[in-house]
Amino acid sequence: MRIYLDNCCFNRPYDDQSQLTISMETQAKLNIQDMIRDKELELVSSDMLHYEVHNSPYEIQERAISEFLKKNVSYYVGDNKQDEVEELASEIMKTGVKYKDACHVASAIIAECEVFLTTDKRLLKYQTDKIKIMNPIDFIRESEENDG
Repeated sequence: MRIYLDNCCFNRPYDDQSQLTISMETQAKLNIQDMIRDKELELVSSDMLHYEVHNSPYEIQERAISEFLKKNVSYYVGDNKQDEVEELASEIMKTGVKYKDACHVASAIIAECEVFLTTDKRLLKYQTDKIKIMNPIDFIRESEENDG
């Protein structure tokens, strides 16, 4: 299964873990990373994700996320798909989704991902028949149900 994790998903482990939901999302995201490392899931990245990660004000986070991406990305949506990403992102933005988020979703759709993972509550409200948009907790729950 091909998946895309947005920047807020990658940064969830660095958020304040005192809230139960944030802690659960972190555990789910870390489990998903293990599934990616074990080649159970195919990870997609993009120019937008690269841009956001490399513009993080937190050097430790930027380095850790960059290293994970470098070792585990199976498919990259880059400059060669920029026009396609921009066109699809502009359509997505008409529903109220912000530019960067729309570029992430568009990249995932162009890469033919089955699932887009985010912890952004506003982005989770956007639904399309082109890709399943989910929170990491729901993804793990669904994966476990499908495994029996």
